[in-house]
Amino acid sequence: MSASAPHAVVPASHAAGRAAYPHPARPRTEAEAAEQEWTEAERLAHWDAVARRLDWAEPWHTTHTWVPADPETRRGPQISWYDGGRLNAAVNCADRHVAAGRGDKVALHFEGEPGDRRTITYAELTERVCQAANALEELGIGQGDRVVIYLPVLVETVVITLACARIGAVHSLVFGGFSAEALRFRVEDTGAKLLVTTDGQFRRGRAVPVKENADAAVAGENSIEHVLVIDRTGLADIPWTEGRDVWWHDVVDRQPRTHTAEAFDSEAPLFIMYTSGTTGKPKGLVHTTGGYLVNASWSHEFLFSHPDPARRERDVHWCTADLAWVTAHTYEIYGPLSNGVTQVIYEGVPNAPHPGRHFEIIQRYGVTSYYTAPTLVRSLMGWFPDGVPADYDLSSIRLAGTVGEAVNPEAWRWLRAQVGRDSLVAGDPAAGIPMVDTWWQSESGATVLSPRPTDTTFKPGCGTRPLPGVATDVVDDDGRRTPPNVQGSIVLTRTGPSMARTVWGDPERYYASYWEKFVEQGWFLAGDGAKLDDDGDVWILGRTDDALNVSGHLLSTIEIESALVSHPAVVEAGVCPTADPKTGQAATAFVVPVDQSLVGGPGSGTAEALPSAARRALVEELRAHVAREIGPIAKPRDVVFVPDVPKTRSGKIMRRLLTQLFEGTPLGDTTSLQNEPCIPELRRICGPE
Repeated sequence: MSASAPHAVVPASHAAGRAAYPHPARPRTEAEAAEQEWTEAERLAHWDAVARRLDWAEPWHTTHTWVPADPETRRGPQISWYDGGRLNAAVNCADRHVAAGRGDKVALHFEGEPGDRRTITYAELTERVCQAANALEELGIGQGDRVVIYLPVLVETVVITLACARIGAVHSLVFGGFSAEALRFRVEDTGAKLLVTTDGQFRRGRAVPVKENADAAVAGENSIEHVLVIDRTGLADIPWTEGRDVWWHDVVDRQPRTHTAEAFDSEAPLFIMYTSGTTGKPKGLVHTTGGYLVNASWSHEFLFSHPDPARRERDVHWCTADLAWVTAHTYEIYGPLSNGVTQVIYEGVPNAPHPGRHFEIIQRYGVTSYYTAPTLVRSLMGWFPDGVPADYDLSSIRLAGTVGEAVNPEAWRWLRAQVGRDSLVAGDPAAGIPMVDTWWQSESGATVLSPRPTDTTFKPGCGTRPLPGVATDVVDDDGRRTPPNVQGSIVLTRTGPSMARTVWGDPERYYASYWEKFVEQGWFLAGDGAKLDDDGDVWILGRTDDALNVSGHLLSTIEIESALVSHPAVVEAGVCPTADPKTGQAATAFVVPVDQSLVGGPGSGTAEALPSAARRALVEELRAHVAREIGPIAKPRDVVFVPDVPKTRSGKIMRRLLTQLFEGTPLGDTTSLQNEPCIPELRRICGPE
């Protein structure tokens, strides 16, 4: 398949002229300076050109159209890319490499936590995806049907994901650590016909049951017709519903190894990615096929492939994210596989059976690009306070990157100096591996800000500047660019092809969450605070809304509060983010208990704050309750029992004040509170000033 699309067409809805790029005080190269002055036609010509890297069954007639958001109907912008084009994402990630004579190239090095290993070539991957596609069709799954995938990091997870893409089914991957209730919501919200899961998964040296959670999630009213189960751990006596439940090895492994793939419209939905919001239930972001795949494929090559195309055959990429997160969708599934790259996928936790597991894997497979979360880097720093032992061979590492949150400079320097130690030059502080500190979101679908891997200087923890083809700014509430070193909100003034098109089943929420604030300008509000430095580089400062970023996982404060309030011992709850040296942020819960004798602590040493046995017991019970309702990642680190939580006159909990009270920092304005007299008592409980 090939494409012979016309030149980029400028949508009429976009004003002519220059794209609204921030202008650095010191452009790094003439080419980058010119890029900042791209016209809209030049920007679209870029996206037109990079789309031709993929195989298209039919060419597109219009590169991009944009119908502005409508405040009257509360509808977000209508975005489309590569109108008229048709392609198949799975074919681009597997078949086309075989057709090009590269079927023997390794696609996946899989390592399970117990130590089992598998190597899958592109030819084998293509055959396995074909088998899974045939099985999906046998189970009654077709184009547009939703499939929820509740699996750990396995070869089969990649296979079933691509199989869904191959037949046009819409997949939604769910983190294997999420609770039955969190899974239930996603099953019911998507209207999925099929759930794919395992008997269990390996975690920290033992087999943890999973099927029970899956069964609980599909026990209510839903559209599930089958549950497809992988026998991963060999757990005996797992629950089984005849007629509904089917084994992978019974249904998939007997299928033909060929399958005729259909091409789908560029705007056909590819997957639904749930991200926690600030108004209760998670948002199901809809990503479509053509634009997403173009952006994932090109940005992966731009950031992670060797600058010399002649040397890319030796690239071995490792993105350490769980396959359910958008990071893995883009830089562990669709990006690397569309580029025919060899990559590593690892099932387990990084310190099983010992803290050096990741370094063993880097050494074993010759990993060249290591893309991970700042939280993991901070853990490694704690496990290896004297540095990574010299007997690990890390000489293959050419580049490292971080994702999920802004990386603190200490962790950045440790990663560069320790994992990239073989590239360091004695006495030259500027030498070392390139560092791509990427900033992007589930909504954007691909990287928005990052240093270039070809840069010669780096700023630890700085997102730096937008990738070619997208544009950002940092603005105040009135839409004016903030002066250097003044916090504002980061906005996307020009979005890329992988931007989410809507919120599944709730288009008004898409408008209200992202587009309403700057609807006149047509800007996307990312929800993160940021600042520009004196060079015009962007620094991300964290969430500006009521959400938590725990180890790169964005969690809703309201969702955690709802879980707490569902416990019979709780009257009301307010959850806020507080600083944590390991996870970046932690959830701190202010709980109004039914038993007011429990009010107090943990605090900073006042007698009233000292925990009683009853208080300690309820703290642990509530933490366990949240873990069951949402997942262990959402457990509050601290629970403070209080007589009331501060609320505005409209009834909104002032979570900002909770953070300030807990951390002992100066309070902001309290005049809008309906219950301002509670503040001195909360201050006393949290500790002296």
